[in-house]
Amino acid sequence: MTEGTASAQPKSDRRRFLALAGATAAATVAAPAVSNAQTMTLRFQSTWPQRDIFHEFCNDYAARVNALSGGRLRLEVLASGAVVPAFQLQDAVHAGILDGGHGVTAYWFGKNKAYSLFGTPPAYGWDAHNFLAWMNYGGGYDLYNELLTQITRVNVVGFLTGPMPCQPLGWFKRELTQASDLRGLKYRTVGLAADLFNELGSAVTILAGGEIVPALERGLIDGAEFNNPTSDSILGFPDVSKTYMLQSYHQSAEAFEVIFNKSKFDAMSAEQKAIIKFAAESASSDMYWKALDRYSKDLAALRARGVNVIKTPDSILKAQLEAWDKVVARLSAENPFFKKVIDSQRAWAQRTVGYERINTPSREMSYTHFFGGS
Repeated sequence: MTEGTASAQPKSDRRRFLALAGATAAATVAAPAVSNAQTMTLRFQSTWPQRDIFHEFCNDYAARVNALSGGRLRLEVLASGAVVPAFQLQDAVHAGILDGGHGVTAYWFGKNKAYSLFGTPPAYGWDAHNFLAWMNYGGGYDLYNELLTQITRVNVVGFLTGPMPCQPLGWFKRELTQASDLRGLKYRTVGLAADLFNELGSAVTILAGGEIVPALERGLIDGAEFNNPTSDSILGFPDVSKTYMLQSYHQSAEAFEVIFNKSKFDAMSAEQKAIIKFAAESASSDMYWKALDRYSKDLAALRARGVNVIKTPDSILKAQLEAWDKVVARLSAENPFFKKVIDSQRAWAQRTVGYERINTPSREMSYTHFFGGS
C-alpha cells in the first residue's frame, strides 16, 4: 500500500460516516412522533345489569378508549355487582377499589342533593343535549368539579356523556288519569325525582335497576320507572304490567356519568387524559343514535306484546311542574350550593331554550302533516 492510498482511506471513511449521520438525522426528523405513554389497565365497573343496553353503552365507551389509545390505555369492563353494588360505585372509585365506572350522578344524591342536578335537573324546557351544552359552555363543569373536590371531597374525576331521551312516567298496575292518582302510590324512582314524587304525595322507594321488577311483581310497589322501552323490556316490566305511560317531567334531561379515581387519573399522561375526555364526547353521539333506533323498535315490540302505551295526561304533567317549583325552592333555601347550580341552569335554559323555541318549527305540526296523528 502506498502512502497516498493509506492517507485517502480515513477521508473516505469520514465521508461515509458523515453521509450516514446525515441520513439518520433526516430519518429522525421525518419519522412520525410515537407516544411513549405507559400501558395502563383500569378496572371499570358499570352500575347496570350485564344484559341491559346501558351496560352496552358502557362497553361502547370503553371500546372507544381502548381503540383511541392504541392499547396503551385499556378499560376492563365489569357489570354491576361484580365488585360492589351499583349505589356503592362512587365510594369504591374514591377508595381505589375500582379505577372507574359508568353510572348516573343521581345515584350519589344521598351525599348531596346537588348531585342530581348534574344528571336529572329540573324540567326547564331543555333536553339532555341542551343540558350537556350547559355542562360544557355554561359553567356546568366548573360547578360539577366544585361539588366533587370542595363540597363532597371525593377522590374522583368525572365526565358526563350520553344524552338520554326523555324518560317515561313508568309502568303501573292501572292507568293514572289525574294527579290525585299519585297520592299514596308506592313508586320507584331515584335522585331529585324522589323529592318530586314525594311532593306529589307518592310513597317513594329507591331501588337499583335489577330490583325493580321483582318488587313490582310482589306488590311492594305500585308503579315504577327505569328509563326507556329497551331497558324496560330487558328488565322484564311487560311480564308484570301492561300499562306503560310515556312523557314525564321528572327526568326529562338526563345524561350518564363516567368517573375515575383522581389519583389514578392524575398519574396518566396528557394523551391518556385527553382520550378519556374525548371518548366521552364521541360516545355521546353514538349512544343517542343507537338509542333512537333501539328504543323506537322496542316500543313497537311492546305494543305488539299487548302493552297499552299511554300518553301521560297534561294534568299530571302540569302537577309535576308545580311540584318542581316547590322542590327547587325548598332545596335552594336549605343548600346554598344547590341554589348556585340552579341559578346557573335557569339562566342558561331561559336564554338557550328561548332561542330554540323561536328558531325551531313545531315537530308536532310537521309529523302530523306527513304521518298523521299516530
